[in-house]
Amino acid sequence: MKLAAAAFAVLISGLALPGAVQAQTTPIAALIDRLDSDGDGIVSRDEIAAARERLFERLDANGDGNLDAGEIDALRDAIMDRAVAMQARLGSQLRRMDANGDGTVSAEEFRTRTLLFDLADRDGDGKLSPAEFAVIRSLLVGRPG
Repeated sequence: MKLAAAAFAVLISGLALPGAVQAQTTPIAALIDRLDSDGDGIVSRDEIAAARERLFERLDANGDGNLDAGEIDALRDAIMDRAVAMQARLGSQLRRMDANGDGTVSAEEFRTRTLLFDLADRDGDGKLSPAEFAVIRSLLVGRPG
């Protein structure tokens, strides 16, 4: 799971940065902080390349300098495990939104429940960390960060 999370974060970093730098949101600031190895507040092409290199090293489990079918399958499985877990959480949240148990979610039930918040609040503390907030953004706009 940690491998998939790291892979996902670095893979999206190249996609999220142009708009992210302008938006200056908390989740983006956290991502920039992780990638900004020289601490200048800007993520350079070299820093992205270094992050991708670190990711490759983590994915290359046998250290042979190549990602073989087994390593790619392991990454695919880790990503699918996360997707299946997210689907299960979403289904559970939708069932909880149906307060009267009639099999549908009315506008009132929808308004009174905080489905995305609850889904993103993985630790259940009633607050969204930058990483948790990124989940909501990815669900709403179809891309992370």
